[in-house]
Amino acid sequence: MLLGHAESLLRLFLPPCCPLCDARLADDEARSHCFCALCRSGMRFLASPCCPRCSLPYPAPGGSDHLCETCQRQEPPFVWAAAVGHYEGALRQAVQDFKFGGRLDLDRPLGVLLLERTGDRIRAFAPDLVIAVPLHVTRLRERSYNQSLLLARALAKPLRLPAPARLLVRVRVTGNQQGLTGAQRRRNLRRAFCATGEVAKRRVLLVDDVMTTGATVAECSSALIRAGAAEVAVVTLARTSRQARIF
Repeated sequence: MLLGHAESLLRLFLPPCCPLCDARLADDEARSHCFCALCRSGMRFLASPCCPRCSLPYPAPGGSDHLCETCQRQEPPFVWAAAVGHYEGALRQAVQDFKFGGRLDLDRPLGVLLLERTGDRIRAFAPDLVIAVPLHVTRLRERSYNQSLLLARALAKPLRLPAPARLLVRVRVTGNQQGLTGAQRRRNLRRAFCATGEVAKRRVLLVDDVMTTGATVAECSSALIRAGAAEVAVVTLARTSRQARIF
């Protein structure tokens, strides 16, 4: 009772604000620990038509979901990939601030948003653990944190799932992916990841911030499958079209 009273006083004198624009949150927004209505309106959430396997968005409105050419040509190692929205507008700003701006406090609201938009598919998949796309130790020292791991842990907490950090590792530094084609990205990332036997016979939910060509999550998924994982599904905050640039 005393704790509840203290929380009420805290909300009175320090009202919760949107983590993206600092606007005061309405009560229902504050309870969800998410973003204000204006910032949410600036996020274009992913919707049909898109590829049901890799979530690639299609430009034509009103069409039906169907496998993209890449997924038809070569089945990806993950069973499905889902994303919150398009890599643009307020969602892009949030990802950029989180990834490059040191805004570690965005892990919780982004985790809530990720669960809100992909939670049904996650629960139907029934994962045993949540694993983040890892950074190489050299890159981790430069950046000081892995935003995907923070996001994975924020997502795993309400799901009551473990989110271990060392079951999937990046074993070599890869060149910059910017400006590379899908085929070049796949070659650049080949055998860049290694998973431990602790994933054997377990259903893995793989988490990353942005999915572009899908080369990174595909190579991570392959490493997990080689280590014996039963199945891998992927969730990301944002998804780009094949033509979009990430920076």
